[in-house]
Amino acid sequence: MSTEPAPKWRRLEPDERKEQIYTCAAQLFGERPYSEVSTSDIAAAAGVARGLINHYFGTKRELYLEIVRRALTVPRLAVEILPDGPLELRADVAIDWFLDMVRSQEKTWLAAIAPEGIGRDPEVDRILEEADRESADRVLEAVGLSRDSEHGEELNAAVRAFAGMVKAAGREWLVRGSLNRAQVHTLLSKSLVTLVGEVFPLIQNPGDASVE
Repeated sequence: MSTEPAPKWRRLEPDERKEQIYTCAAQLFGERPYSEVSTSDIAAAAGVARGLINHYFGTKRELYLEIVRRALTVPRLAVEILPDGPLELRADVAIDWFLDMVRSQEKTWLAAIAPEGIGRDPEVDRILEEADRESADRVLEAVGLSRDSEHGEELNAAVRAFAGMVKAAGREWLVRGSLNRAQVHTLLSKSLVTLVGEVFPLIQNPGDASVE
């Protein structure tokens, strides 16, 4: 018979409890298809009453959409940690941070970039587009630009197009194993430098581009 004292549960603040539910749900959705995860499963994993999930997030679908949105949105922190220096250095650090993030939540990120489990509809498309647009804004911010600047919408669209390659490269690395991390890092960092250093100026000054 164990003589160790029973663990004491610490009372969590509302924000901590909400984050605990989110973390447990993200892990479950990363491990199993959407249809095979219930709110009861999430509540049991988080050690909370099922009603608390509804209180903080609404339905299971709304919770899943929040996980998708957060997994695909680059946070401001990713910009704040970039060092001063040439574009090549900043791109190298940014891609390294991104790959670390993807590896740390691999299953969740892979599920988020292809959320077929809940079906595609206007709301899902809106969540995905907003995440892509906000993440593109972070890239523009990192290089001293803004969507509010001249040609900003076009620059944001160009970054979103680059994001499509980022997701494809992630699948080649994590799912198919056809590229290793170092190769994905080279592909993405060099492409980002080219996008910002060579393509952006042509978008901002279309008259400078040669006409075939």
